[in-house]
Formats: sequence, C-alpha cells, structure tokens
Amino acid sequence: MNLLKKIQIWGDQHHPKWLDYFRILLGLILVWKGISFYTDMDAFSHLMRGAVLGTAVSISILAHLIIVIHILGGIAIALGTHTRLFCLLNLPILIGAVLFVNIPGGIFKPYSEFWFSFIVLIGLVCFIIEGNGILSVEREKAIG
Repeated sequence: MNLLKKIQIWGDQHHPKWLDYFRILLGLILVWKGISFYTDMDAFSHLMRGAVLGTAVSISILAHLIIVIHILGGIAIALGTHTRLFCLLNLPILIGAVLFVNIPGGIFKPYSEFWFSFIVLIGLVCFIIEGNGILSVEREKAIG
C-alpha cells in the first residue's frame, strides 16, 4: 500500500467531527456570498472594477462565473461531495479577493472583509488537503 493511501486511511479514521461542521459552514458561507453578489450585482461589478480586473465585458462574465462557482461549489462543499474539486475551483477567487480587493481596500478599516476572506481562504486550503470527512454524501459510497 502506498504512502498516500495510508495517509488517507489514517485521516478517515482520525477525522474530528468538528471539522465536518466547519466544512458545512464554509459551504454555506460560499452560497451566502454567491447569493449576496447576485442580489447586488451593481455593487459587485463596481467592486471588481475597483480591483482593476479587466474591461466591463470581461468583468460581467467573470462576475457571473464567480457567482455560479460560489453557489454550486458551496452546496457541494456543504454536502461533502467533490469537496477537493470545488475548493480548488474557489481557491483562485478567494486569492483574488484577498490580494486584489481586500488588501488595497485596507485591512484594518471598519467593515473590512479581509479577515473574513482570509479565513475562508484558509478553510479552502484545509479541505483541499483534508477532503470530505465523516459527515458527507460521499462517505456512504466509501463505506458501501
């Protein structure tokens, strides 16, 4: 048995349940932010224009892509299906949010979302490494 398989088996046997609750919360936060971006698309587009991420056409396409990835990825992460894939898809979005949106906007300003985005980014990296966990839809497939 190779080393990666042994690490995966050990991780499955010693996976703390609180980490699953954190994964579910992370997924729900991504869904909430996706819905929030969708309901206030003008403010979201203005925020992206302020981050100097491209022209108006590409910003609109990018904004819709971010919303879809946040909502679909958040649902999948919360349910525990394809967690690593959707964390990987959300990773560049959160890196962009931290580096291009939140840092230039000021880390210590009132109502800054830097720390919130940073914690979500750390959570995504954690679940790229850790995977689904015990409380997940894919857990049933692994047991059966």
